[in-house]
Amino acid sequence: MNSFIDRHKRRIYTVLNWTILTLSVGLIAYISVDALRGVEFLSDSGYMHFQFVVCVAFIVDFFFELYLADRKWRYVGRRIAFLLLSIPYLNIVGWFGIGLPADVLYFARFIPLARGALALSIVVGYVSENRLTNIFASYTVVLIAIVYFGSLIFFEREHTVNPLVSDYMSALWWACSDATTTGCDIYPVTPAGKVVSAVLAVMGMVMFPLFTVVITSAVRSRIAGTGKKQTS
Repeated sequence: MNSFIDRHKRRIYTVLNWTILTLSVGLIAYISVDALRGVEFLSDSGYMHFQFVVCVAFIVDFFFELYLADRKWRYVGRRIAFLLLSIPYLNIVGWFGIGLPADVLYFARFIPLARGALALSIVVGYVSENRLTNIFASYTVVLIAIVYFGSLIFFEREHTVNPLVSDYMSALWWACSDATTTGCDIYPVTPAGKVVSAVLAVMGMVMFPLFTVVITSAVRSRIAGTGKKQTS
């Protein structure tokens, strides 16, 4: 058994990564449709069952990859956040009848999506050609996911009470403007909208300088490579 795993470890990782990618995209699509249609997620048994299955698959993937890992404690240290994000918190709240504020429950719905976004970044990085491309692709996926989730939350919370948010495209424009800190004529009026506004602004200030570092490193590597070819 171990010899079979050793021979096909790369293929196994590929299957695991693409399985997690497919489930992540499915979860993102499901919650997007519910959010845009205004469906209450706790009353949507289909969503609750699906996100539970996805969370279980994420947990199984974590422990299976832990079994495959050569340095297990290093793997745990690098991926413990993935395990914590894979716990089906919403189902646990429902099973035990735990009373939580509505806004807390609302944001808890997006915890599996955070795991899905991280999974997307890993898979994209996994298929990248080199380490620099890996980092750039992973950061790009994470940033796009943050902006998209932010726009989705902002639209669902704001469009019924904020006259400036007339449709989803308005929310997407606001999220892009907020993340790039360029400013926008749309302002949040709900507590959830204000929280998302702060998170997007902070993430934008953190992520965009990283892009500058990656691009600068790529240019320097290209110049250094060209210089070596010319001298040789």
